[in-house]
Amino acid sequence: MILRLTAIPLLLWALGFALFAVLLPVPADDRQTDAIVVLTGGAGRIHRGLSLLEAGKAKRMLVSGVDRRVKPHELADEYDAPRRLFDRKIDLGHESVDTRSNAIEAANWVKHHDYHSVRLVTTDWHMARARFELAHVLDADILLVADAVPSQPGLVLLLKEYNKYLLRRGAALFGI
Repeated sequence: MILRLTAIPLLLWALGFALFAVLLPVPADDRQTDAIVVLTGGAGRIHRGLSLLEAGKAKRMLVSGVDRRVKPHELADEYDAPRRLFDRKIDLGHESVDTRSNAIEAANWVKHHDYHSVRLVTTDWHMARARFELAHVLDADILLVADAVPSQPGLVLLLKEYNKYLLRRGAALFGI
């Protein structure tokens, strides 16, 4: 009896993890959105956001989770992007320290600018949790487009992220 009670949840967890790992999100199509939100912390994220912004796929971009000491011109130089782009169309968010606070920072920014559609750019393995967090705090009528940056995550990283995702989903059920 005890074996069944532990085997079923373990089997469900394993099946869920397999789906999570095999069905990692992919880059979105190049549809137009009002805004782009890029979460710092992974290779290729800012490059993806910049290329979309330069291609005219959004009006403005927020880079959330930037260290307070980083200046816009430093990021422009690091990513070989025009400084005018950072001066006119890119905001740096310095208030967040994790995925949940990224979402709050982004939602406040979206509301401040009265945007109705947002493209979320983060790494493929991080997208499920990031999208959940942002969708949780955005107004229900805002279109959220998930735009995953492909990566080569290892098993340990995927296991950690899957467990974080499950814990966050569970906590949200209880209003935490």
